Amino acid sequence: MEISGKTAVITGGASGLGAATAKLLHSLGANVVIMDLNDEKGPAVCSELGSRAVFAKTNVTVTEEVQAAMKVALDEFGSISILVNCAGAGLPMKTVGREGPHDLNAFKTIVNINLIGTFDSIRWAAFYMQNNEPNEDGERGVIINTASVAAWDGQIGQAAYSASKAGIVGMTLTIARDMARSGIRCCTIAPGIFDTPMMALMPQKNRDSLAAQIPFPNRFGKDSEYAMMARQIIENPVLNGESIRLDGAIRMAPR
Repeated sequence: MEISGKTAVITGGASGLGAATAKLLHSLGANVVIMDLNDEKGPAVCSELGSRAVFAKTNVTVTEEVQAAMKVALDEFGSISILVNCAGAGLPMKTVGREGPHDLNAFKTIVNINLIGTFDSIRWAAFYMQNNEPNEDGERGVIINTASVAAWDGQIGQAAYSASKAGIVGMTLTIARDMARSGIRCCTIAPGIFDTPMMALMPQKNRDSLAAQIPFPNRFGKDSEYAMMARQIIENPVLNGESIRLDGAIRMAPR
């Protein structure tokens, strides 16, 4: 799909992977709608980008807010052609710990944000994408989700996070098949260890230990490298139904 002139909706677009993707797509001529809860960073990113960028404060666990954000995209730019789902959260907690069994509400919260929030954004974006004029390949839209290598290599204390990310991987091919008749592709990027704002809070000793586990390149991934993969998925018409590990060949150890 040609990026210039298209409208991209990006959940979690106020920082990290989402912000890097918003900036790259905008630089390539896309209109950008940033869906995020952070009503300081979100507008700041839009201000940095200038024209063709708007912010829609959104909690992806509230379907009315997801719908409202999609309406912002339609009202501002007339259509939605690209959705990039970057909103997510994690919470380390063992299945059974010293305090007892895993808190069930905590488990539900992570699944609700990462998996259900992703699917809710997909269903509404796809609903509007199907009305787009098709290009020469019959393509009307592209959906990109964010999973994690934890979908396969979940570490100790990651039951909720791994389950939510594995759910994203599991539904990717099904959604691609569901939406094939409408010319809408769906892929998932599964990052390894990336230098996101969340990772920046980690002590340097822990960061160095994690980086040492990555075969090559022997460093954390960069937000810009995630954005590069998102661009490739959008522009390459035969990438569909795939979950792509973006991880420097790491396979996570148990802890």
